[in-house]
Amino acid sequence: MKKVLGACLGAFLLLAASASAHHSFAMFDRSKEMTLVGVVAEFQWTNPHSWIELDVPSENGGTDKWSIELNSPNNLSRQGWKSNSIKPGDKISVVIWPLRSGEKGGLFISLTLPDGQVLDEAAFRHRPKP
Repeated sequence: MKKVLGACLGAFLLLAASASAHHSFAMFDRSKEMTLVGVVAEFQWTNPHSWIELDVPSENGGTDKWSIELNSPNNLSRQGWKSNSIKPGDKISVVIWPLRSGEKGGLFISLTLPDGQVLDEAAFRHRPKP
């Protein structure tokens, strides 16, 4: 019985730790804001997080692919977003907190659509400036 109880407790702690880590922002450098201008390759309206895949012109004349993590569709829809708020081919300007690793990715803060409409993450509206 003690072994079964110990195994259950161990499994619970492992699950709790992984769930806690999932919601960490530690991978993003929240002391740096970056603005990227590019063309939407894909908008993934998926759980647990939505994603923007953005093609950004690089210094060498090519294109860099950036992956930008957003909130869940449920939270975004409560903020006025729709699954078609941004579409492949849209040229957007997006503000992010970049990945600490230097990889081409980051956490979404806000974006400006071609018509000037701004979409943002309500949780970050009153963020302190870096």
